[in-house]
Amino acid sequence: MLLANWRLVRELLTAVDAALEVVDIRDPLMTRSIKFERLVERHGIPLILVLNKADLVPLTVSKAWKEYFSRQGVNAVFISAQKRMGTLVLRKVLKRALNNKKPITAGIFGIPKVGKSTLINTLKGRHSATTSPYPGTPGYTRRAQTFKIGEGVYLIDTPGLLPPDTNDVESEIRGKPIDSLDNPVATAVKLIRKIVSHYPTAFEEAYGIRSCEPDEILRLLALKRGWVYRKDGEPVLQESAKAVIRDYLSGKIPFYITPPRRVGSPPYRAW
Repeated sequence: MLLANWRLVRELLTAVDAALEVVDIRDPLMTRSIKFERLVERHGIPLILVLNKADLVPLTVSKAWKEYFSRQGVNAVFISAQKRMGTLVLRKVLKRALNNKKPITAGIFGIPKVGKSTLINTLKGRHSATTSPYPGTPGYTRRAQTFKIGEGVYLIDTPGLLPPDTNDVESEIRGKPIDSLDNPVATAVKLIRKIVSHYPTAFEEAYGIRSCEPDEILRLLALKRGWVYRKDGEPVLQESAKAVIRDYLSGKIPFYITPPRRVGSPPYRAW
């Protein structure tokens, strides 16, 4: 996992006409980077918030988040890069944000595990071709590639990921590889509490476990999967903790947060 430093991010922002920030639509507020958005604003280029993984939430929730950001003056579009849904709309929004100027060069940014790479591959398509470095791009593009993704539309495949800048559990599970977590059980407990507070039946739907208690969920999942110590048959909670984190990130565990009723207020619960 290659996290970009902020100097390189600033350098790349001088090379693009617009910035696409990819976030996880299940919890956009905790997967966006306010620090990055402020940098984009300082550079005077349009920001488009790409609400990815829309296939994992109801359509009404996707529309509600788009409307929520629109009320804040943030240009947002919801898509599913995995399902190739909404990418044509994204292209149109990008062109409209730049008044249909040509050529356009866009950079894709985002914290880890929001689907940035999937979106890049989807936009590039099977027949995309690497172009020569775009005129005026700085040295940073030596570690990036520019692709033509449409008539007069270019995409810089950025080599790094933005470091998370929230204190939510999202920053823990996205900031480093799961196997590198200092205490995966503690992290999973926090994640489970977050999930069940918004989606109480999540673990019954995902694993057939009728419980909202983190410790019990981890214990029962380990027993169901046969993750036990040979010596005493006790469940290996580290394995079930890692499984919960992986399954959450991949969308196997149902979860989403609905937008706050008004800007600045806490989100109301989905259930």
